[in-house]
Amino acid sequence: MGKIMTRMGSGFPVEMSESQLMEDLTGGSEDAADRGKIPPLSEEELKYLFDLFTATDRFLSVESGKEIVLSYDASPLKIIRAAVEVHRIQSLQIYEKLLGADTLELAHVDYSFKPVKPIVGTEQTVLEQTLMVTHPPLFYGAMPNLGLYSQPDGPFPNPSELMPLGKIAAARDSLENAVENAVKDIVYVSSAMYESGADGINMDTTGAAGDADFLAALRATEILKQKYPDICIEIGMAGEFILGLHGELAYKGKRLAGLYAHDQVKLAQKAGATIFGPVVNMKISRSCPWNLSRAIAFIKACCEQAGIPIHVNMGMGVGGVPLANHPPVDITSRASKAMVEICRLDGL
Repeated sequence: MGKIMTRMGSGFPVEMSESQLMEDLTGGSEDAADRGKIPPLSEEELKYLFDLFTATDRFLSVESGKEIVLSYDASPLKIIRAAVEVHRIQSLQIYEKLLGADTLELAHVDYSFKPVKPIVGTEQTVLEQTLMVTHPPLFYGAMPNLGLYSQPDGPFPNPSELMPLGKIAAARDSLENAVENAVKDIVYVSSAMYESGADGINMDTTGAAGDADFLAALRATEILKQKYPDICIEIGMAGEFILGLHGELAYKGKRLAGLYAHDQVKLAQKAGATIFGPVVNMKISRSCPWNLSRAIAFIKACCEQAGIPIHVNMGMGVGGVPLANHPPVDITSRASKAMVEICRLDGL
């Protein structure tokens, strides 16, 4: 039995036997099936993943002609994170002209709709200048980020402080008020950027503050689609299931708390989203084969329910990619290839 080189969810290199590899692939698939109440991967799909991880190639990719498009969140901030000190406009030129990006996304360093609202005029100017020197579709991205609407950063009492005191009704009222304010901010900023020429809006890390956060994004999407029928809106999620911080919020009669990707996408479609970005979190104490098998089981179920393009969130601890600032290419390429070929994705 030969040893197979792979990694843990943290990116740390490990060796596995063939039997251990198949055990982890099966276990990850079964974990997703149990949690999401979805079918596990088939024997054929598990064999595909086994062959993928036993291949000795450093980098793997799809066959020529089966490439997909890539979309990005907070593109300029990733260049800054790499300690490349350039203006946001130049960072997007780097994405296009040096990295060959299919799409671009302009974003402010705060990356939330609430702090962008007071400076939206400046953001419009940067967007217009960027459009003059780039060619791919240009999104404007930010997070709903309901956490900014509670004290001390916002006007409403902090639900995380109220709930331990047993003030559940007050916590829920605070979340509902935050939703109303967030919807107004998302619509205001998105309208301004779209009218200035943005090709799309990316509501990124949706659901980070639980069911209220997801509800704000859905309501804002619905309003924007009514206002601008041709607007492109990408909803990128924060986690694999919706945390029930409120617990009783619903959209179109569907309770939001506890929903996994295959149910989230149905609501995103009803709201009018153009692209949906589901998330499956990594468990760093488990191997990458276990994590990727689990992620693919969730995303495959999501794609089967989707009537809109799916761009899976992949990188830094989601989508089968290790939790590392610079994800290793051996696992990132394998995860990307498997996602595309098993789930039949529209993009990453």
